[in-house]
Amino acid sequence: MNSDTDQIRDEFDFEFLGNRSGQPYSVQTNVYAYGKGGREQRINLWFDPAADFHTYSILWNHQHVVFYVDEMPIRVYKNNEAKGIPFPKMQPMGVYSTLWEADDWATRGGLEKIDWNKAPFYAYYKDFDIEGCIIPGPATCASNPSNWWEGVTYQHLDSVAAHRYRWVRMNHMIYDYCTDQRRNPVTPPECMAGI
Repeated sequence: MNSDTDQIRDEFDFEFLGNRSGQPYSVQTNVYAYGKGGREQRINLWFDPAADFHTYSILWNHQHVVFYVDEMPIRVYKNNEAKGIPFPKMQPMGVYSTLWEADDWATRGGLEKIDWNKAPFYAYYKDFDIEGCIIPGPATCASNPSNWWEGVTYQHLDSVAAHRYRWVRMNHMIYDYCTDQRRNPVTPPECMAGI
């Protein structure tokens, strides 16, 4: 999802990274807020995403952004505006899909090169669905009672979802910008908020 603005764009990404044959596929998520990204997290998927269709979804409300794979929460980005941390909520976003060459960083840091002999590359989608606020949107979205995603039930992870989220982080997370001391010698403030 992308606000399609250059300087202060908001964006949520699911990025499928290259893999070595026989190894798990990795998916990276990223959050841009007011033009600042660099909030990557990577997990190894517990299945082969090329073997069958799976459900990838984003719950975005005024409390948090939650990335899901087959209803399993894999990433939570909380709204901590009260602590001065940007949170995307003022710009409309569209849904985009691209296939792009990221040979220098996405394939195990450039160690695995793209095999162009296997081109063309395809991505397939089915049962696509989107629910959201219409423009002008975000300011009036939270107060509309018909927007189920703003309801009390969706303002935090319930105990089952929190357990699943911890399981993903403990067993499948392979990179978190929050713990990358080389990139971030000082822990980014949003990383201190917990789940």
